[in-house]
Amino acid sequence: MEISLWLIHKWVDANLRWDPLEYDNITQMYVPSEKIWLPDIILYNNAEGDFHVTSAVKAIVDYKGNVDWDPPALFKSSCSIKVRYFPFDEHVCSLKFGPWSHNGYFLDLILKDKEVKREDYLENSQWDLVGAPGAKHIEKYPGCCGDIPFPDITYSFIVRRKPLFYLVNILVPCVLISCLSVMVFYLPADAGEKISLCISVFLALTLFLLIV
Repeated sequence: MEISLWLIHKWVDANLRWDPLEYDNITQMYVPSEKIWLPDIILYNNAEGDFHVTSAVKAIVDYKGNVDWDPPALFKSSCSIKVRYFPFDEHVCSLKFGPWSHNGYFLDLILKDKEVKREDYLENSQWDLVGAPGAKHIEKYPGCCGDIPFPDITYSFIVRRKPLFYLVNILVPCVLISCLSVMVFYLPADAGEKISLCISVFLALTLFLLIV
């Protein structure tokens, strides 16, 4: 699954506080992101080689130490597809975000919104976005880290395939061709058109499968 989004990061940095009276009443400024500390939040189930956000977007810092950093990102994640009920299938594709270097004792994550904001969502021609709920989890990895907690936030994108295209171009022709094959048994045995109809139905089905 490929998705373009904004990663909204908000935290408090005590080292970035100042008194506005000492700096010409400046209460807010834009700081290059490479000049300040940034949380190493990555996508765990990334399907590409680069796991970090590469866009150099400036962060907004106020005099109280509140930092707002919202870089745009393009992620490609792995997602399992089950086509048992094709084309009426529904899938859940998850994006798992979490810190890589810091554990839960040094960095904690807070889920601000329980649902992904869809103000700038663009409709897809093949899929409908049913929902995108988010949830916070605390994972422990006894094999390497013992009982140390590692927080993560996972957003589950529930998508449903739009079946109209497949109904018109695949299912309906298959049903019509199948009905024609049944009509062969209603013809008399001595009718010369019986063999012609069988061959025509067989050729139509073969041609249709080649086109699809």
